[in-house]
Amino acid sequence: MGQQVAIVEDQPGITRDRFEREAEWLGRHFRVVDTGGWMPKGSVLDDKVSRQVEAAVIEADLVLFAVDSIIGVTEDDAALASWLRKSGRSVMVVSNKVDSDKREADRWEFLSLGLGEPYPVSALHGRKSGDLLDEILKRIPGSADEVGSPSGDNKAGDLPKVPRISIVGRPNVGKSTLFNRLVGEDRSITHDMPGTTRDAIDTMVETDDGPVVFVDTAGMRRKSKVDDSAEYYSFVRALRAVDESDIALLVVDASEGVTSQDQRLAERIDAAGCPVVVVLNKWELLDADARENIESEMSRKLYFIGDAPVLEVSALTGKGVHKLRPILHETIVQYHKRVPTTDVNRVIAEAQQKQPAGSGARVLYALQGAVDPPTFTFFVNRELPQPYLRYLERCIREKFEFGSTPIKIRVRKRAD
Repeated sequence: MGQQVAIVEDQPGITRDRFEREAEWLGRHFRVVDTGGWMPKGSVLDDKVSRQVEAAVIEADLVLFAVDSIIGVTEDDAALASWLRKSGRSVMVVSNKVDSDKREADRWEFLSLGLGEPYPVSALHGRKSGDLLDEILKRIPGSADEVGSPSGDNKAGDLPKVPRISIVGRPNVGKSTLFNRLVGEDRSITHDMPGTTRDAIDTMVETDDGPVVFVDTAGMRRKSKVDDSAEYYSFVRALRAVDESDIALLVVDASEGVTSQDQRLAERIDAAGCPVVVVLNKWELLDADARENIESEMSRKLYFIGDAPVLEVSALTGKGVHKLRPILHETIVQYHKRVPTTDVNRVIAEAQQKQPAGSGARVLYALQGAVDPPTFTFFVNRELPQPYLRYLERCIREKFEFGSTPIKIRVRKRAD
């Protein structure tokens, strides 16, 4: 892959969830899963991370057991090796931090783990990574004649192009609990401690309407509150997930109301141009007066997201979550909708006849140039006032049922 997609920091516990990405080597495509550190005895959170590691191993065709050539064999290495031998999975021991030929001999200590010959690499410098990848291709499913094929015909591991739905919000509002509820398993680590999720974790789910990728992101705080490098990169990953999404689920803690940080997150999503669905989580904790208050807050503090769908749920109990899937499907359809040029021009002509712009300004021709989000280009004879452009946008939205999906309008003068 050759990209820094996972957060790297020289301290334990940075990786907590399973982190999946597509990779390619010599025309072969495969999926790489980065996991947290396996710890036989630790805190409740450590135990949850270890369970994720074990689940990833069971699902894998090949396990890369990374060890530290500088430190040598530890008790945890021995304990994990014992479990791996019993798992029945194919395992390669990867002796990391072998930065020079002088350190090559350090790897032989790991023969004591009983998992075969250790492969020396330096992940930091990329030393012998190509040799390791060659060996990986020999051990994962796929015929040998596919190796080195420039055509890249073997793309069984490729993710199809499917809608991406990111789940964003402040720390500890229930994003990971909602994520697990939507994907139907404990896929993301949940814990009552802010900042449990470090990276953006994506999982494809088959639904009645086709496959969907849900992306669980780290809780996003103000930059001034981000106090270490790992948390900063988590923040960056979350913003990137929003930019790459087709829909963003903004999770708000209904028991706390709409905060200034919720407003900033909504503004960031709106700027990204993807549709937003507001999820008021922990709805079951509110009495009648509190529910009325938060509805008032929504209209005052999040007015700029227009008629975005709002759903009251309890991610913990699952109440109301089932209503989310139909909303997501409808929003996805709207986001990818393309309108024929003749229909666009007919609606614009009717709108201009009903309410002219004045001063002789008019749209001469219109078309939809792009989707995701729907983008329309107006060719005009002179500049149109912004209120009139909003009027034309509203006509398009209502006529073609775009709902709350953002629409972009581009204006080109005839001289252009």
